[in-house]
Amino acid sequence: MWQRGMQTLVQLVYPPRCLSCGGLVESDFGLCGACWRDTPFVTGLVCDLCGVPLPGESDSIEHCDECLKTARPWMQGRAALIYKDRARRLVLALKHGDRHDIAKPAAKWMARQLRPIVKPDTIVVPVPLHLFRLMGRRYNQSALLADALATELGCVWCPDALERRQSTPSLDGKTRDERFAILAGRISVPRERAPLLKDRPVLIVDDVMTSGATLAAATEACFAAGASEVCVSVLARVAKED
Repeated sequence: MWQRGMQTLVQLVYPPRCLSCGGLVESDFGLCGACWRDTPFVTGLVCDLCGVPLPGESDSIEHCDECLKTARPWMQGRAALIYKDRARRLVLALKHGDRHDIAKPAAKWMARQLRPIVKPDTIVVPVPLHLFRLMGRRYNQSALLADALATELGCVWCPDALERRQSTPSLDGKTRDERFAILAGRISVPRERAPLLKDRPVLIVDDVMTSGATLAAATEACFAAGASEVCVSVLARVAKED
């Protein structure tokens, strides 16, 4: 009763706000009705490898044109949002705006897509930042998502299962081939963390998927450490406009 009373008091002093517009909402960690309608959530039929929405309805496994052209080393992938408009602003706020409060609701959105495919003994790992970039940003947004997502799924997680020992330039403006060339071999599993991944399914978490080069490098590192299978989850997927 004391705990419920304190929660009520906190809500009176700090009423729940919409993550996007700041308006009052009925519960914590949510969007108001208008912002929810304007946020491009992924629904319906999706590519089984990257989570991008596909036209039509089907119970079969389908792949988008990009994944048909580009071999994906992971087994399955899901995305919660399409990276545009209000979703893009939410991702950038989490990534560069110190909006740690976005991670928990975002993990709920991601978990809805993942529950049908994630195994109970899966270990959740974030895409790593190089030390210099981590020092500049002060936090890894992918680690925030991975932590909250592991809680939602009832899985264990390891924040430092993957590492980037070499700094890489920004991928903004790079072509698909340039992205893959830059990331090749740049992500690895520290020797002391390899036993955690060996013979175990792994879920790699990142904020955005564009070409998939970063996720591919992370997946190869997990397999090199002995992972039995790898799936990927991103908050948002960059998709071509029709």
